[in-house]
Amino acid sequence: MPKRPATTPPKRPSVTPDQGPVLFKRLHPPGAPLSALDFVEQLGLPRATDEHSGGTPTRPYTLLNMVSTADGRVTIKGRSGPIGNRADYELFHALRTVADGVMIGAGTLRTERYNRIVDDPDERALRLARGLQEEPCACLLSRHLDLSPEIPLLADPAARVVIITPSDARLLDCAARVDYIRSAPGQPLDLRAAMSELHERFAIGVLLCEGGPHLNAELFAQGLIDELLLTLSPKLAGTPPGEQLLLMIAGASFDPPLELELISLLESESHLFLRYRVAHS
Repeated sequence: MPKRPATTPPKRPSVTPDQGPVLFKRLHPPGAPLSALDFVEQLGLPRATDEHSGGTPTRPYTLLNMVSTADGRVTIKGRSGPIGNRADYELFHALRTVADGVMIGAGTLRTERYNRIVDDPDERALRLARGLQEEPCACLLSRHLDLSPEIPLLADPAARVVIITPSDARLLDCAARVDYIRSAPGQPLDLRAAMSELHERFAIGVLLCEGGPHLNAELFAQGLIDELLLTLSPKLAGTPPGEQLLLMIAGASFDPPLELELISLLESESHLFLRYRVAHS
């Protein structure tokens, strides 16, 4: 699941006009407090990656943005919204102002009922000032194309959508502008090839992934995630009897475990915001 509901988004926690943005405390490396927009301005992201081989860029530089309770849950009662705080909410939206595309799994899209990716006019203007498209491309992974055109994102004619799928079907009665990346007939979906096509065909240099856990597992397993941005919430949710614990990664295990390198660490209201580089073998 993504970090917090992305359509019909949670109301910004009681902010008065003179309150201003949340300021994050910088723990590593040390420095002056900074806002979410300041943080993303300083990310220094490459516009694509060549798998560190020194050659021609072959796919988008990809970040995964997730939130988790201290005991590992990525949803509470099926949603991710109750886990984060106002700072997490602001960082979630700030990250969308620097990405060319936002990747979402079909299950997450249905559960969270996404709207257009950037619906704040000020954030759209900020993107234009950065030389980006006004709206990031919504990149959906759907194996069976079982997506309702009534999902707000798909019902919005302003939305730009690319669907990655092995299906040869098409969405009908869909108001959004939709393109497709498909596998060859009779072949399984090649996610690495699809990522290259996102870069080459749709000019996506920075891709922000918002889950869910099965999509995360596929991306990690194929070495397609370059950074993990993880909000660690100071909450213990436990697991109700008979319910399976939903972790950040589902349906895959890594032996040996993947290695992460800490780049930075921020704090706000006891929530920790960790930025990791993912080691690629």
